[in-house]
Amino acid sequence: MHIKSQFFEDYTLGDYRETLGRTITETDFVVHAGQTGDFFPHHMDAEWCKTQPFKERIAHGTLTFSVAIGMTATEINPEAFSKGYDRLRFVKPVHIGDTIHVKVTISEKSESKKPELGQVIEHVEVINQRDELVLVCDHILLAKKKGW
Repeated sequence: MHIKSQFFEDYTLGDYRETLGRTITETDFVVHAGQTGDFFPHHMDAEWCKTQPFKERIAHGTLTFSVAIGMTATEINPEAFSKGYDRLRFVKPVHIGDTIHVKVTISEKSESKKPELGQVIEHVEVINQRDELVLVCDHILLAKKKGW
């Protein structure tokens, strides 16, 4: 992790970055269930899951989201801050043993309500080892403009 100043004007539509992979483990499932209180059988009961169409435990959507977003946090930009996430969708299930990586693309830039800031949208795609899209969302950033 390192510090890299990037102002609103420095963001270029279409620029992207990709992370390395990370394999989702049973420990991830257990720790996330403990943190959130979500012990639904879809995530925790292997035998029950065998009776369901998906046949195996599926990761909490919030687990996949939090791990993926954490994977993208490799730079600290003191000129921008996160306003939140929009259009979050769990496209396909993630299972124990799946390896995910993340592609982040600058998809939109616009003016903000505050003249010293601009809004940047990073389109986030989480992809498994079979090159299947498993999660998608838009990250909203507010970035300082140069000269303010």
